[in-house]
Amino acid sequence: MPSDIPWRGRTGLPPVNNGVPEHGRVPKYFAVARQVSAMLADLRPGDPVPTERELVEQLGCARETLRRALDELVLAGRLHRTRGRGTTVAEPKLILPLVLRSYTESLADAGMSPQRRPVRGEVIAAGPVLAGKLGIANGDKVVHLERLLIAENEPIGLESTYVSLARFPTILEDFDPTTSLYRTYVTAYGIRLTTGQEIIETVLASPREAQLLGTNPALPMLLMHRDTWDEAGEPVEHVRALWRGDRYAVTTALRG
Repeated sequence: MPSDIPWRGRTGLPPVNNGVPEHGRVPKYFAVARQVSAMLADLRPGDPVPTERELVEQLGCARETLRRALDELVLAGRLHRTRGRGTTVAEPKLILPLVLRSYTESLADAGMSPQRRPVRGEVIAAGPVLAGKLGIANGDKVVHLERLLIAENEPIGLESTYVSLARFPTILEDFDPTTSLYRTYVTAYGIRLTTGQEIIETVLASPREAQLLGTNPALPMLLMHRDTWDEAGEPVEHVRALWRGDRYAVTTALRG
């Protein structure tokens, strides 16, 4: 498999014809991105890449063209920018399965260290859409738990979970937001999640979300909306999770 394709997925094939149109003409930044990407084959994750001045001299391109190429490689998850460290080779994307289990369990199974950092815990009034998802009346009280999802000390996602206050009246006192919420459902309330539905789309982060995740607002994100039900078919939670597109990918099994 070619190693110089700048936006080749970490787990997929390169674009057809290596992304080059049939007429063979590509933008200058695309060609430069392929050249820089080829250099990364000799580097390890975390290694610094040459400076802009060095790359401009080596590749013989304009600085503006180089910057566009580097931006594309950052968006593709090949490069990572950090204040104080500059631009480095990015770690491989974290690939987690789409299954009905907690983030903590999925990350632990992948051999990584999961962490959650609480951002907000509050009681709000449900609007008509949220009320419908939770099977409650419009205006009923809902608990909102917002947490930052961290893998190997790096923020990769921002998760908001909404549950009915009537069903979980003491969850703000019972639940340690640095641990698994699914485990709390079982141990404190005897509730097990049995079915769920998830919708995934691509979005851009809001300025607040980008600040919490420490990313550029232009970075593509994966937005997941998940609704889950218990053994009796009653709705338990609605989750809105925003995942960094440069650090996170999903996998699922398909059966006919």
